[in-house]
Amino acid sequence: MATKRIRAVVHGRVQGVFFRAHTQEEARRLGLAGWVRNRADGSVEAVAEGEAARVEELATWLHQGPPAARVSHVEVSSEEPQSDLRGFEVRYR
Repeated sequence: MATKRIRAVVHGRVQGVFFRAHTQEEARRLGLAGWVRNRADGSVEAVAEGEAARVEELATWLHQGPPAARVSHVEVSSEEPQSDLRGFEVRYR
């Protein structure tokens, strides 16, 4: 099983629409580790690590997000897997 880690920054109407909670729910459903947080510029940032195919599923999901979100674009970058994450948490800054 190949492990992958990504960092994604999601832009659009993504704060105040439960984006973080839904991202956490989706990541946990996929068995991924990582975190999600709001950024001061109005975007949402997420780091996810786990089985490569499941990380890709989350990356695809982030382009749409929850029903109330309006995603304009997503910046996704790959990072070296570190195995330093446990569970998937919502971070507050």
